[in-house]
Amino acid sequence: MDDQAIPLEGGLINGLLFLKGTDKSSWEVLKMNEPTLKKAMEFLSQDREARRLYEERQKYLHDEASMIEWATEKGMSEGLVKGERKKAIEIAKNMLSLGLDVGIVAKASGLSEAEIESLRPIQ
Repeated sequence: MDDQAIPLEGGLINGLLFLKGTDKSSWEVLKMNEPTLKKAMEFLSQDREARRLYEERQKYLHDEASMIEWATEKGMSEGLVKGERKKAIEIAKNMLSLGLDVGIVAKASGLSEAEIESLRPIQ
């Protein structure tokens, strides 16, 4: 493939030419036309050990990102549960202060009657 056969514009076209397997002599032209291909070309031109190390590093980074995402989701979920419980207790206390029956407060708040009883002020 000569330099004139490689389009000067068009990332998709250049990417497809690269994936199609243009010979290494055309890589420089593709690199100039499409800077995003530079990283892929560097990766492919490395030796086997360098690629293995690169892939290991990429896997580690992916795994780390997945763990952070999981921990964030878990933390948010636990925070929501704690927040909902705190709000239920607050509502139950307000209902008790209005003199409502423990059974009604339990139904409205979702707390057990024993939990409601423990919220009553000590007299």
